[in-house]
This record gives sequence, structure tokens and C-alpha cells, in this order.
Amino acid sequence: MVIPVYDGPFGVEQAERLLWRAGFGPRPGEAQALARLGLAGAVSSLVAPGPERLVGPEPRDDKGRALSPLDKWGHDHLWWLDKMVRTSRPLHERMTLIWHGWFATSNAGVNSQRLMLQQNALFRRFGLGSFATLFRLVTVDPAMLLYLSGIENERAAPNENYGREMLELFALGAGSGYTEDDVRETARALTGWTADYKDGVGFVNFRFVPARHDPAYKFIFGKSGKFDWSDAVRLAVEHPAHAAHVVTRLWSQFVPVAPDAASQAALEQLYVGSGHEIKTLVAAILRHPLLYTGPRMPKSPAVYTAGLLRRLGRGVSGEAWVYLSSRAGQQLFYPPNVSGWDETRWYDTSTFMARWEIAGKALEPYALDPYKSKLRIPADPAAVTAAALAFWRSPRLEPQTSAVLTAFARRTIAAAAVNDSKLEAYPRMAVNGARHLIAVSPELQTA
Repeated sequence: MVIPVYDGPFGVEQAERLLWRAGFGPRPGEAQALARLGLAGAVSSLVAPGPERLVGPEPRDDKGRALSPLDKWGHDHLWWLDKMVRTSRPLHERMTLIWHGWFATSNAGVNSQRLMLQQNALFRRFGLGSFATLFRLVTVDPAMLLYLSGIENERAAPNENYGREMLELFALGAGSGYTEDDVRETARALTGWTADYKDGVGFVNFRFVPARHDPAYKFIFGKSGKFDWSDAVRLAVEHPAHAAHVVTRLWSQFVPVAPDAASQAALEQLYVGSGHEIKTLVAAILRHPLLYTGPRMPKSPAVYTAGLLRRLGRGVSGEAWVYLSSRAGQQLFYPPNVSGWDETRWYDTSTFMARWEIAGKALEPYALDPYKSKLRIPADPAAVTAAALAFWRSPRLEPQTSAVLTAFARRTIAAAAVNDSKLEAYPRMAVNGARHLIAVSPELQTA
């Protein structure tokens, strides 16, 4: 089977979409540089980018101090947002975010920023490697063992929490070729892990204790054996429903519409044939025509925020980004449940106001003082919109968005009437407002 490859023009517009889908948007000049590589070179540079190099100012808290991500509330979020903004390996960082939502683990249940950051490092290190390897490591990761009751799962009282989610969410998909008996038997196979609790530190010394493990025969997916936790992972990855689940779910992270049946089948074949290699599968998705010709895709709050800061060349300063992101629906390290964030419902009336405030916070250092700025803006709607668009490096807006922007500029300037001081100040005020409107426009909320 042949996987389709996009063969249309690959210019700045296509490169920018690729940078949004496979990262957090472009810094100034990045889309142009990527376009010069062509599609194959661009994808290759994202999949194998070289050593990490953080670009830009280091993050700071409200008092200008270095972050304390291991112990201060919210600093874990700021630390990761900073990596999204400054990374030179955007696809690796985007995959870290994808796995965080896939193997969703919340610090609300783990209660240890140290363990959550360890899990985050695991996702970053193995996120483009073998899914089987990543799955094995996540299964016995301390944060996951706490979150889904792994250390409470022992032979005398099997706990089904992780066994159920590993089949339903992580490896196969709800109702895909497994039974309640398979869940129960998988839970038995997963028995044996424990940890010690240390006052002032939390859980430590996570380990497998043979005496806690059920050594008897289990029957999983019609196979029998004295299976343990590693066998449970292997059997799930070898299950006939696994490849379809991974391809479908991973595809949805990059393209908002389903692939055609032939592409789905070819991608599944590629995934299995590569030994469950994520890098190979992701590269094929990033070259697929639908990524470039299909509809625009909503940005999650984390992607939107990091992208604004990258586009502006700003760093992460201050702690407001934590509560703004939470109100927008995505505080990092705190997914709402084991299913992760619902990627189909990022925009609603309860969260969109925070997106407006995120844009305002990002623009704050660049606001023109209406009366003191030396930048002269003619009292003309076209000049106002041109200045605002130039600030954002001229994103392409749909006619309806452009019309709204021009109408806003016209109303603002008209309010100045014939007062000379207002005719100087109001165009600058209009530019500030137009910049904000562009930042929250459908075109910048999607990619």
C-alpha cells in the first residue's frame, strides 16, 4: 500500500501550517527558512532536529526570580510553557504534549510535581521512539502507578484501574476487541508494584515485589500464560485492534478530518511494519496531502499561548500565564480526567474570555501609549489595519475578518470627532485594539 504524499506548492503558507501542526508556530523567519527546504527536508528537520537549544530569555516569576518547578504551585506549568516557547525541537515538545494527553496523568491525583516532571521527561525522551517501549515505561512510571492505583494492585485484591484504561484508552480503544474478562485478567497480570511513603517527601522507592504479584495462569485475548505486567503491555500492542487505534488517534492530533480508508490502512501497515515506530508514522502524517489541503485546525490553549509568544519573540515572565491557561481550559499537568483534554471542544463561552485575556497579556509590552508614542498613525481606517497587520507580520485574513477589523478602525477614529488631540491619540488606540482583534481572530485561533 502507498501512502499519499503532498505534491502541491510548499511555500511560507504551507510551512507555517506545518510548524503549527507539528509544533507551536513559527518564530520570525522560521516559516521562510523551512519553506526553502521543501516538504521532505522540512519534515526531516522536524523529526530529526539535532540537540536542544533554548532560544530567548529564561522564564521568571512575578518577582523576577528563577522558577521552582519542583515545588512551587504553577511553576511546573510555566516551566513547560517556556520550553514550548523557546525550544529548537518543536515536534519533540509537541509530542510530549500529545503523550501527556494520551496517557493522561494529573497532579491532582499524584500530588508530586517531582514525579510529574519525571514523567514529562519520559515523554520527551521516548516520544518519537517505539510505542511499545513508551507504553512499557509509562505502565510502571511512578506518577502513573499513583494516579491509576498501580501500587494498590496486588494478588489478594486486584485493582482494575490501570488495566481498564490501558485497553480502553491507551492501546485499543473503547469496545475494540476486548471483554470485561480481559480487563480483569489484565489487572491480575499487572499486580506486584508498590512504593514507600516518606514524610515530607511523598512516595519513593517504587519497585516490583514478587510476593504481591499473582503468578497463576491468566487468560487474555484468548491466550493463556503466567503473564506479568510486561506481558500485559506486549499482548495489548500485539492485539489486532492496536494499530488502528494508534493511527486514528495520532492522526487526529495533526489533521482535523479522518483519513480515507486507503490512507488509514497504509498507515497502519507502516506502523506495524516499522516495529511500532512513532517517528516513522508521524513523518508520514506530516507529508500527507490532507494536512495541507484540509480544513484549519483549532489550537489548544497551550499551543495558542506558546505560539503567540513565539511569534512575538517574547519569553515567559510572570505567573499570570498559569491562571489564564487554567481558565482557558488547559493547565499543564492537570488534565481533567484519565481521558485527557477533549480536543474537539476547545472553544466555548466559559473559556473563550481567557483566550481574549491571554492575547492581551501577550500584547501588553507592545501597547502604544496613545499620547506619548512617537509612532504616527494617520487617522485613516486603512492605515490602522495596515499597521496592526504589519505588527503580526501580515497574517492572511478571510474577507469577513478583514471587514470586521476595518469597521472597528473606522468606528474608533470616528469617535475622535474633530478634536486635534484625539485625532493624534485615537489611531494609536485603534492600532492597539486591532492588534488584539487579530490575535483572537479565527485565523490566529486556528492553523
